Amino acid sequence: MISEKLKNNTRILSVSVFLILIFRLLLTITIPLLDKTESRYAEIARIMQETKQWIVLQIDYGVPFWAKPPLSTWLSAGSFEVFGVNEFAARFPSFLLSVILIIIAGKIVKKDGYSFYLPGFILLTMPEFLIHTGVVSTDTSLEFCITIMMISFWKTMQSETKTYWNYVFFIALGFGFLAKGPLITVLTFPPLFLWCCLDLQRFKAVFSKFSIILGLLITAIIALPWYYFCEKQSPGFLDYFIVGEHYKRFLEPGWKGDLYGSGHSQPKGMIWLLMIAFMFPWILVVFYKLWKNKSTIFKNSWVSFLIVWAFWTPVFFTISSNILHTYLLPSAMPIMFLVVYFWEEFTQKKRLINVALFFPAVVFIAYFGLFVTGKLDYKLNSDKYLLENLKVTTENKEIPIYYWKSKNYSGQFYSNGKAQVVKTGKQLDSVQTLNKKLYFIIQTKEQKEISKKLLDKMTLTQSNFKTSIFVTK
Repeated sequence: MISEKLKNNTRILSVSVFLILIFRLLLTITIPLLDKTESRYAEIARIMQETKQWIVLQIDYGVPFWAKPPLSTWLSAGSFEVFGVNEFAARFPSFLLSVILIIIAGKIVKKDGYSFYLPGFILLTMPEFLIHTGVVSTDTSLEFCITIMMISFWKTMQSETKTYWNYVFFIALGFGFLAKGPLITVLTFPPLFLWCCLDLQRFKAVFSKFSIILGLLITAIIALPWYYFCEKQSPGFLDYFIVGEHYKRFLEPGWKGDLYGSGHSQPKGMIWLLMIAFMFPWILVVFYKLWKNKSTIFKNSWVSFLIVWAFWTPVFFTISSNILHTYLLPSAMPIMFLVVYFWEEFTQKKRLINVALFFPAVVFIAYFGLFVTGKLDYKLNSDKYLLENLKVTTENKEIPIYYWKSKNYSGQFYSNGKAQVVKTGKQLDSVQTLNKKLYFIIQTKEQKEISKKLLDKMTLTQSNFKTSIFVTK
């Protein structure tokens, strides 16, 4: 039976979940696509939707993007077809997948007498999950596939005979290959193997309850066609994606082979500090409870399953130097389930709820402060407002726009791919002599690279904290 204290907290949980979701949806609509990761994936999806090239991802027209599989791009491009090309449409698939995960988790814990809203509250007050509830990235799709795989594995193992869940496992695996490639196996198979090692009888159950051959065939039917056609249309993709993105990126500090950016070199073991920061406060609660119950936690099959699921990802990335906090997203769901498992043992639930609301509250205050002070367009790392202001001042006339050295991905997206690049002073001088009105977008820190003679031929029209727009005189 659900405890009286939990009943009293249910209203707080439900109201908080709905308010945070509404606020997060508002952010997906009002915040411009941010440079460089989010706007990059949105631009790739925009090009896909425009060119109808659904196989080879393109980072610019005719320039293949080999770093990621297509699932998240397909979702955003499909969303563009429905809602038009805008930031909401780009982010909506990620928002929807996160909401689906919240609903699935709510239904699971409700069967055990917990509030349906408890998982949603925990997840939406966890910085890592809240950030990805409406961000254009590949990580949300990966998290979704991993979660479905792990839940279906657990459901299959708990059943007496084969069930449809064993096929769901392989379907999710197939889509996982389309979400982020072979990484799906690296983040799921080892923890499942470790969990089975805790009771060797589980290996026998795996072979009796899973249709392995048929399941792998289903996985192959889902995933292999895209890999085949992508390599056929863009030779070299498989070598770069399999070797570069799945080996060198994580094991070579500051990997130089990245065609689309640079490695994110961090001290080894940094992933654990990121976990504390981006899963606060719930990860600390889990650490405390696991330590307090260390003598019994592995005797409970569900708890041990969640432990290997939650902590395999940071363990795997401990030896990696090229890491981002986003790599921790697959751990969000099992951390949440662990908190739910120990929920009845918490004596200060309201205090914990108040602490958990700190991060969403800070985000809301920051957003509201920037909005009411009119600084939202100035402080955000995006060229959207600059380009939109140009459309107003030019009465939507098609006036050429040039970037100095390289285009921002947000600039590409909000100019519908029409922004061009000048890379040298000689090219800039040549373009300036075209005797027509032109706009030049220059990073503030790079203005010193341009000679005074060339700058004198232009007038500053507007700027934000990182970018300035000049117009030819």
